[in-house]
Amino acid sequence: MPKVIFLNRYFYPDHSATSQLLTDLAIHMAKAGSSVYVVTSRQAYDDPDSVLVSNDSVQGVRVVRVWTTRFGRQNLVGRALDYLTFYLSAARGLLVLLHRGDIVVAKTDPPLISVVAAITARIRGARLINWTQDLFPEVAGALGVRGIGLLTGVLRGVRNWSLRVAHTNVAIGGHMAKKLVEEGIRQDAIRVIHNWSDGIAIQPVGRQKNELRSEWGLQTKFVVGYSGNMGRAHEFDTILDAAEALRGHTEIVFLFIGAGPQRDRIKDEVQRRALGNILFKPYQPRERLALSLSVPDVHLVSLQPLLEGLVVPSKFYGVAAAGRPTLYVGDSGSEIPSILRQENCGYTISIGDSRELADCILKMAQDDELVRHLGQRARMVFDRQYDKSHALRAWEYLLAQATAGSKR
Repeated sequence: MPKVIFLNRYFYPDHSATSQLLTDLAIHMAKAGSSVYVVTSRQAYDDPDSVLVSNDSVQGVRVVRVWTTRFGRQNLVGRALDYLTFYLSAARGLLVLLHRGDIVVAKTDPPLISVVAAITARIRGARLINWTQDLFPEVAGALGVRGIGLLTGVLRGVRNWSLRVAHTNVAIGGHMAKKLVEEGIRQDAIRVIHNWSDGIAIQPVGRQKNELRSEWGLQTKFVVGYSGNMGRAHEFDTILDAAEALRGHTEIVFLFIGAGPQRDRIKDEVQRRALGNILFKPYQPRERLALSLSVPDVHLVSLQPLLEGLVVPSKFYGVAAAGRPTLYVGDSGSEIPSILRQENCGYTISIGDSRELADCILKMAQDDELVRHLGQRARMVFDRQYDKSHALRAWEYLLAQATAGSKR
């Protein structure tokens, strides 16, 4: 039986978004009868000093954790060394595991790992599927990463080669699929499979039944939430300005759950502005996700416009699963705003328009029926299109095609 080998820097028990998605899919395929391996690192996303066991088994998935340096994400040189050692160790691991007819599914952490996967797959006669969570080096260029400009053309060239030789490239949104076509990737080698959330594990939890609202002292508040990574791809100044405009409305609280590169800057800005209406909480365990996502009455999602089509804010799926509306801060023509418009489950506010954001929040805080209706609409579209079951069926079908050597 051909093996399915997933390749990503993080895997269970790591709690990062890409790790959780990969864990869901790998375990599903193992339970469906596939021979499933994961080649990953021994690190955790937010703890570079952790050392996970080299060889493991997780619900039928055989996990091969390869050696890397462990400098973490804070230092650019150290991060580059972490990437380089993972490339080398992963290549060695794949060369040992892969045989003719096997399938390797490469995610996009670290950047350009698809190139390593393409080379080793070609050597071993295996088939490659790229699971494209973001487009590098375009993301780095849009974020102004130093030193990337002169290398952009070369990096895009080798990246596009790894996409052209793949059996299939999975894009996580329609806008990303269009970007791949613009890069010269054949339309019939692109499949859109959205990221997902687990609609069984994450159900809407009412205010009075949510123990976290009580634990955090939010029973009587209208809660505007941001949950997940506070990364450089996201825009927070508009949100902070809106919070400042609403500081006199003591019934409204802004809640930030999670971590990320911008968390410290946001906290510093909150302190500088003396904003008493903003609360911070750490990432919550996966078993409490339904509770934590249900604490906010409405969720904020943001994305810098230059990153549209290069990434997709997947936190929307968890928000919708929790039956909560979304306030999207970003380009109104992008992926998530189109869903909000079509499904009437939230609103889009342009970056910089903090007055409109504040007015929208105030309107929702004063209209429980509006919030309830938008939240119900969000859960309806989630059940119809974005539940984990839909994505896993699509992946199972795609992997069966790749195993048979055929394309749709």
